[in-house]
Amino acid sequence: MRVYKLTAYEPKGKVIIDDILEASTDEEAKVKGLAILEEKKLLETTHRLASPAGKLLLFHS
Repeated sequence: MRVYKLTAYEPKGKVIIDDILEASTDEEAKVKGLAILEEKKLLETTHRLASPAGKLLLFHS
């Protein structure tokens, strides 16, 4: 399993969530990340999901 970093921010830059999730692939991580954001109603906030290599898999500003 690979470790991914999911972060979401308030408009003024305060961190709302700073989670780590594990997934086998980038696609699986994107699905899990979107599910977390949807569950917490944060899809429209600034957020990002980064792979272990630093690649942005999800980004919204």
